[in-house]
Amino acid sequence: KDLPQHDVQIVSTDENQVFLALQEWYQSDTYNLYQSDPQGVYYSMILENVRSTKQPEENVLVDILEVRGVKGVFLANQKTDGKVTTLITYNKGRDWEPLAPPTTDMNGKPVSCKAPDCHLHLHLRWADNPYVSGTVHTKDSAPGLIMGAGNLGSKLVEYKEEMYITSDCGKTWRQVFEEEHHILYLDHGGVIVAIKDTSIPLKILKFSTDEGRTWSIHNFTSTSVFVDGLLSEPGDETLVMTVFGHISYRSDWELVKVDFRQSFSRQCTESDYESWQLTDLKGEKCIMGKERTFRKRKETSFCIKGKSYTSALRSRPCQCSDKDFNCDYGFERFHAEGDRCFPDFWYDPDLPHEDCHLGQSYESSTGYRKVISNTCEGGLNKQQSAKQHNCPLLPPKGLKVGIKGQLLAVAPGDDVTFIVHQKQGDTSSTKYQVDLGDGFRAIYQNLTVTDEPIQHRYRNPGIYKVTVKAENVAGHDEATMYIQVTEPLQEVHLEVVPITRKNHEITLTAVVLPMEANLTVFYWWIGSKLQPTLTLQNSIVTRFSETGEVPVTVQVSNGRSMVQDVKIVRVYDHFQIIPLTFSRNLDRFNPDIPEWRDDVGQVVTRLLAKATGVPQDSLVTVVKPGLPTSADLYVLPTHSKPIKRSIFMDKVSTNTRAAFTLKPKCPGLFIYFFVVISGYHGAVGGPGIWALAVVFLISIIAIGSFILYKFKRKLPGNRNIYAQMHNEKEQEMTSPVNHSEDTQHIIQGEEFIDDDLDSQTLGNSAGSSLAFRSLIRTTTNHHY
Repeated sequence: KDLPQHDVQIVSTDENQVFLALQEWYQSDTYNLYQSDPQGVYYSMILENVRSTKQPEENVLVDILEVRGVKGVFLANQKTDGKVTTLITYNKGRDWEPLAPPTTDMNGKPVSCKAPDCHLHLHLRWADNPYVSGTVHTKDSAPGLIMGAGNLGSKLVEYKEEMYITSDCGKTWRQVFEEEHHILYLDHGGVIVAIKDTSIPLKILKFSTDEGRTWSIHNFTSTSVFVDGLLSEPGDETLVMTVFGHISYRSDWELVKVDFRQSFSRQCTESDYESWQLTDLKGEKCIMGKERTFRKRKETSFCIKGKSYTSALRSRPCQCSDKDFNCDYGFERFHAEGDRCFPDFWYDPDLPHEDCHLGQSYESSTGYRKVISNTCEGGLNKQQSAKQHNCPLLPPKGLKVGIKGQLLAVAPGDDVTFIVHQKQGDTSSTKYQVDLGDGFRAIYQNLTVTDEPIQHRYRNPGIYKVTVKAENVAGHDEATMYIQVTEPLQEVHLEVVPITRKNHEITLTAVVLPMEANLTVFYWWIGSKLQPTLTLQNSIVTRFSETGEVPVTVQVSNGRSMVQDVKIVRVYDHFQIIPLTFSRNLDRFNPDIPEWRDDVGQVVTRLLAKATGVPQDSLVTVVKPGLPTSADLYVLPTHSKPIKRSIFMDKVSTNTRAAFTLKPKCPGLFIYFFVVISGYHGAVGGPGIWALAVVFLISIIAIGSFILYKFKRKLPGNRNIYAQMHNEKEQEMTSPVNHSEDTQHIIQGEEFIDDDLDSQTLGNSAGSSLAFRSLIRTTTNHHY
């Protein structure tokens, strides 16, 4: 039970037994063959190191073949010390033996292959084309008839594919061809059709009516064709087949129908059949607990078997003997001890079963069980001496708690189903104390995997410790797990300075919504790297070694969802930074969110570009997070040359002011922004610090205090509304109207980021009210 989780392939399922091939951790190109008990719970190994081959489509084929027509017979290719040999079993894997080689070749000459150094080996692979047979051919209606491609020798040779046939289920073999052929059985195996497996065009086929002892040639077409496949009409009794192929690689398919019915003059009668008895390689007649006799057409009879033909003649049970019993689960056969079965080092046969409850009884295995599907009667019974035991009270052991669906991260309000599993111990007398970590506690009786799952909903985000304690008189056990309850991530905003100097350290910061998201993992892609950098913090420090535009991507995951943001960072060798500071009046309208800072930075950049005449793409204003409101003005080089401070400042007249007006959607509310650029102090190139002063004059004509309609909706709790406002931009724009002599161009509406804001140069006005003036001074000028 609890097979390792490796590559598993089902080989056969019949009569309450499963045959499967399992690739263990130490195997690369081989599998081990296991068979189950009647309940499909316990598995025992019956053959090690069965060869496997990988196909172009990543499919893996294991060299195991169930022989059709005779129950319990399998062929397998075992790989040992690099050598592949073919084995056969007649009792569902209890005993395996190599194939006996033929005594003569196809021409009747004696062969030099003698056991035990030389045997017959077959290729056990399937064809890629479903209309072309594989390398071994068996059929339910033709028991005992096996035809395959292989070779004689000490091992299987890949490039050597002679054709061999047996009509007594593998006891004796005969060679029929020196090259591989495609095979098709007609009339219950009464006619065997063979076409050479070759890449050259053909016009002949071969067929045999005496189980491959003699072969006739038939021209199925006057023009040679490349054979793509063979297909028979439905029914085991059919004598009609179709060869399909193409004359050239560019031509369409050619279908050639071949009808063998005209070759036979009559239907077979009882006198046309003879009997044969199934035996294994040692001549043993009792196979799978009974003697079986089949019938087949005589070699001298040339007739059609037809629809009413049956191959089974009679069978009778045998008395049970040693060979009818296999080693039970947990036991292994030791040939040095007379083929006896002994318990493995890890197995105690006297231990009670998992479902053994107090007051019940159980049997301890003797080490043997009858081979499944074996029908022997009487005789030896190796299971007879099994001991009876009373089920003791066992302490709980191997307690596990999990979640249905294996999800360990859920959202608040999700239905969560906890499942408790106990590997060993009495469950009927055990109490289970359950603590789900959020205040829910309960005690359960007889809590099992299927009887009573625990369903719960977590209301609040967080990390919860789930604990289950199992206890009875004999002992106790405990299981613990952690579950994350988190809201799905809504968005992430990557905050990074858009401009930096080469080889200068900068900080990348990811702002995630919702803010309370827990256990988030951050994936950072910088430049063209394919492998991300992983962090549990929302920031990372990096630097750029080359100039140019560098994409920076951050992905954030919390187990429930993943969001992403991308920014472009421009890297220069040199540029200038002019720090800006704002008056406290602007802080009242600052919600401290990225969108607001981006909007204000674009406005300041646009105003300065118009006031100075410097190209707008050479100026970038970055408003910094936090309060009081501040910003950095980046002056970028033009055509790979920096803008000199003297040229930049000469374009600004002393005490020049640029003004514009906004009219939000609040009646009677007008907001005037005055950008005042004053002269700088100090000679160009001289010592000291020069400064640029930017003044915002904000005038509010209304009673009370208002927040800008747009920015009020940019608060963190209203991001969805703000996103919708971008789509309303065009509908809210109106034509400019004349408002006063001082401001000839007024832009009306709540949006001003994408508007073409007109500015007008104003002289010093002594009549300007001091109440409408907010001075924004710059500090130190940084040079890079």
